[in-house]
Amino acid sequence: MSASRAAGGERLVWYAAYGSNLDSARFACYLRGGRPIGGAHTHLGCRDRRPPLRDVPLLLSGTLYFAQESAVWGGGRGFYDPQTNGRMPCRGYLVTEGQFSDVAAQEMHRSPGTDLDLTRALAHGRDRIGPGRYETLVCAGELDGYPLLTFTAPVALADAELNPPSAAYLRVLAAGLAESHGWGPWHTASYLASRPGAAGHWSPNAVAALGPLVVPPSE
Repeated sequence: MSASRAAGGERLVWYAAYGSNLDSARFACYLRGGRPIGGAHTHLGCRDRRPPLRDVPLLLSGTLYFAQESAVWGGGRGFYDPQTNGRMPCRGYLVTEGQFSDVAAQEMHRSPGTDLDLTRALAHGRDRIGPGRYETLVCAGELDGYPLLTFTAPVALADAELNPPSAAYLRVLAAGLAESHGWGPWHTASYLASRPGAAGHWSPNAVAALGPLVVPPSE
């Protein structure tokens, strides 16, 4: 599989977002720069700050789980294990290879500006490009002729040190699921509370009680 080119000659890929980037306003901070609501880190933005060409709701095979400690949200980060049973809701953003590379760099708290080599991920479905938390690339097939790419931790769910997510993180995930998939509050709360790392620490009632993500009037 190889990345297809748009009419202008740019190589395009789908970025399959399954964490806080389910929310389009939060993802815009990675593209244009800025700090997400409830977050503790300001992102530099991509070299190419244009919005995605398209975005679509997706379901990928595998499981969302929470582990490690997020410097942006506090509590566990969201990761993806494609080798487990289940279906994970995502949001596909059609972006350039350069934008995908810059988003991946910012997820690692690095400066954007270097294109990733996607060759092995596209050929084999997976490529560990480093030891870091989001330095394992996963290609989950293709959509409309463009590859579906995301990134996750190198460890599988069975070997992960689970950690419950923070309220701020769950709130932005819930907003993204409602926006991209049209899920209602109870469906969303039941799903998030059942994910490994959250299960046993968050109940559906507690997640639902967090309420909607509210944009401050000054933003």
